[in-house]
Amino acid sequence: MKNMQGFVAAGEVVADERARIAFGKTGVRRDDRYAVAVNDDGEILLTPLVSIPKRELIVWENQLVRQDLAEGLRQSAAGEVVSLGSFEEFADDEIDEEDDEV
Repeated sequence: MKNMQGFVAAGEVVADERARIAFGKTGVRRDDRYAVAVNDDGEILLTPLVSIPKRELIVWENQLVRQDLAEGLRQSAAGEVVSLGSFEEFADDEIDEEDDEV
């Protein structure tokens, strides 16, 4: 087995009858997510992933939004907030079934 720079051998595993391989020895935990890539030699590369809701993607794609969010969180943690009162009058108590679908 050739060594790839930055990788450390973690042992040997055998696929079970359903072609599954256990990676517990490597620190993988239940429900961890990975992108899987395979090269021409059959080497498999697993890259850890974290999934986020699409509606939150703008925070990662837009630096200005990310900076403004960080500043807002900093201000909130420092107690630099002003109450604008209740927004209850703007609440829509009736939710359409279409609006409730995700």
